Amino acid sequence: MMNWFIALLLIVWVYVLYTMKRAEMGVWYFLCGSVGLFVFGMVIFEPHIVAPLQKAVSAVAGILGEATGIYDSYFQQGILFIQNGTESLSLYIDFECSGVIEMLAFLSLLWFFPVYELYEKVVVSIIGVFAIFIANVLRIFLICLLIYAFGNQIYFVAHTIIARIFFYACSVFLYFYVFTKPQIVRQKVGAFHYDRD
Repeated sequence: MMNWFIALLLIVWVYVLYTMKRAEMGVWYFLCGSVGLFVFGMVIFEPHIVAPLQKAVSAVAGILGEATGIYDSYFQQGILFIQNGTESLSLYIDFECSGVIEMLAFLSLLWFFPVYELYEKVVVSIIGVFAIFIANVLRIFLICLLIYAFGNQIYFVAHTIIARIFFYACSVFLYFYVFTKPQIVRQKVGAFHYDRD
C-alpha cells in the first residue's frame, strides 16, 4: 500500500516539476525539486544506505583512532570505544552520525542548482559527498579526542557544541565553493560578467 502511495507521489512530483520547467518558474522549480528529491531520497534510499554509512564512518574514524591510540573501532557494530585511565565510553555511530541527512540535502540542492552542467553535477556530487564524509569522520574523531583528553563529562559539550560547530564550518566552506562562488563567477548582467579564473 505504501509503495503505491510513494509511487503516486513521485509521479505527481515529476509532473509538477515538468510543468514548472515549461513555465520557466526557476525559483519554484529549484525549491520544489530540491525539497522533493530530499524527501524521496530519505524515504527510498535512506533505509538502504544508513547501515553501510555507519560502518564506513566508524571504520575510517577507527583508522584515526588506531593510529593515534585514542580509541578502538568495532566498525561491524558501528561502535567506537574510548578508554582513558579508569574511565571508558562507547560511542555508537547511529543514523544522525552517519551523515546521510547532510549528504542527501547537499545532493538535493546540487541537482536542481541551475549553474552546473550535467557532467559537472556528477563530479561535484562525488567530491561533495566525499568531503561531507571526511568532515563527518573528523567530527567523530574530534569528539573522541576531547573525551580522551578531558574525560566523559565533556561528552555533551564535545558532541553537541564543539564538534557540531566544526562540522557546520566545514559545510559552510563546502557550500561556499559549490554554490555561492560558482553563482557569482558565472553570473552575467548585460554585457558585464566575471572571468571564470
